[in-house]
Amino acid sequence: MRKYFITGLLVLVPLAITLWVLNLIIGTLDQSLLLLPPQWRPELLLGFNLPGVGTILTLVIIFITGVVTRNFVGNRLVKLWELLLHRIPVVSSIYSSVKQVSDTLFSSSGNAFRKALLVQYPREGVWTIAFQTGVPGGDVKNHLIGDYVSVYVPTTPNPTSGFFLMLKREDTIELNMSVDEALKYIVSMGVVAPPAPPASGSKPVATAQTGAAAEAADH
Repeated sequence: MRKYFITGLLVLVPLAITLWVLNLIIGTLDQSLLLLPPQWRPELLLGFNLPGVGTILTLVIIFITGVVTRNFVGNRLVKLWELLLHRIPVVSSIYSSVKQVSDTLFSSSGNAFRKALLVQYPREGVWTIAFQTGVPGGDVKNHLIGDYVSVYVPTTPNPTSGFFLMLKREDTIELNMSVDEALKYIVSMGVVAPPAPPASGSKPVATAQTGAAAEAADH
């Protein structure tokens, strides 16, 4: 009885969580329908609410925005819009910070969240997975002696919260796994382990015991 119950949980729990996440995402993106006049919304045109229409509208808006801003005229309009926002005191600081973070995260030339690292946290001897976000800047780097990297240590099972740390590069180990694999490993609390990387062909490091055994054999 218990075996069948656990089997059912293993099948239904991932499906339920997946549907819940999709429903949350689609419900959020469907809010873009509020930009349309009431008489153009699906619930009035069709007589019932059709989930996903707002998601399609959001994707279309994002695509059109990208197409428009790629040309000279669109680029000039964006610069004028940003210049206007920079003149508004509170909005300027918020917009500048968000734009700088988004440009760093989504830029193909950026290094943020491109590397998964193994670091000791919250104390020496305890290891966890972190993501390299860059290097210390501003006045911070004037007070750090040596080669440091900025890392983000996500929490489990919710990786959207975490800790920002600055560590010596020599105290971090770059992992041979993608960011997606590392995220799955973190979210699953270590249950879903990524596949082992192929053997590098390097010779294993001899331990103290094997060295002692070899020395005894020589004698």
